[in-house]
Amino acid sequence: MSDPRRFARLRPTSPAPAPGFSEVPDGGMCLSVFLVLRPAGDRSRVLMGRLDPRAPWAELGALDPARAAQVGNRWMLPSSQLLLFESPDEAARRVLREQLAGPSLSLEGPAVFSEAYRRSESVTRDPHWDLHFVYRGDWPSSRPPVASPWTELAFVDLASVRPSEIGRAQADVLALVDLAPQGADPAPGLGGPSVSATARTRRR
Repeated sequence: MSDPRRFARLRPTSPAPAPGFSEVPDGGMCLSVFLVLRPAGDRSRVLMGRLDPRAPWAELGALDPARAAQVGNRWMLPSSQLLLFESPDEAARRVLREQLAGPSLSLEGPAVFSEAYRRSESVTRDPHWDLHFVYRGDWPSSRPPVASPWTELAFVDLASVRPSEIGRAQADVLALVDLAPQGADPAPGLGGPSVSATARTRRR
């Protein structure tokens, strides 16, 4: 091998990482949890919301005001980046509690996916690296919840919504669990609980 392998055992760059460790990617790294919730007995619709930019999304999901404004009026899954040292299960329960004011639901998962991609404006050596933890579950009612971080929550029919109507590239996340919206490219070779890797060029 011409270059030494860089394993995902990460330490800061200063002092230099010990043998067997890699530097934290200079393109950044995010660990995020997503909830894919559907009304019981209805597999065609998914709970999504239009966020209220006045809500404290920096605390709820690591979205500062500028990034929350970029989402605009598009649909988003209940989701958040993990808190430092938080487990995915803890993060999923936190999203249920803080973003949906929801009951304690039985969740399936997580299905875990890894994506590395370069943002169009990036000049870093490494791509950005995302680790997605996707949980699925049934909402106990045919009515969507009402929760203050959102201007609207609805069970969205994925057959009638286009990827451009979904914020923060979350149409890609839905495709990873075989729920691609109309017009979205299906994720190649992916389906169900799995660990997978893809490389993409895009911005979130």
